Amino acid sequence: MKFSSRVDIAAPAEFVFDQIADFASFEHAARRRGVSLRRIDALAVPGPGMSWEVGFHFRGRLRQLTAEIIRFERPAAIDYSGKSHGFELLLSLQITVLAPGRSRLHVMLDARPRTLGARLLLQSAKLGRSRLERSFEERVATFGAALYTRFAAARSGARNGVAPQAQPWRRGSAG
Repeated sequence: MKFSSRVDIAAPAEFVFDQIADFASFEHAARRRGVSLRRIDALAVPGPGMSWEVGFHFRGRLRQLTAEIIRFERPAAIDYSGKSHGFELLLSLQITVLAPGRSRLHVMLDARPRTLGARLLLQSAKLGRSRLERSFEERVATFGAALYTRFAAARSGARNGVAPQAQPWRRGSAG
């Protein structure tokens, strides 16, 4: 099952990339939501090969996932690969420069079943596909709005001679 959405952001591509590559913020936000994360690589700088073991509750059961960055091209794209017992996932985040101060974030998620149970789960999810697509698009739009808010805060803070502060990652944002 594939999902795709894009959002235009009034911020430079480099800023957008730096925000989506801020793994510490995403890890912190995930932990606040009850997700357990553990880095399983030894890389000192972000790049291909960064990987995590992820544990989360879904439909009343603890699920385990291994996620790895398979592509890291500044400032254009980050791709993640994920594997769980039942699924293989690919999350692709691509940034396109629209103008010097504008960029487009294109988010694509592809979930493929690895087991019969996962295949049945995806078949039942396809019945509510329009609702899932709408939810995915809303999360991407919310995340894009949060990125713009962070950029505007950083820009106004820099203009006023005040060091810009990190904006909190809001609940309900995609990531």
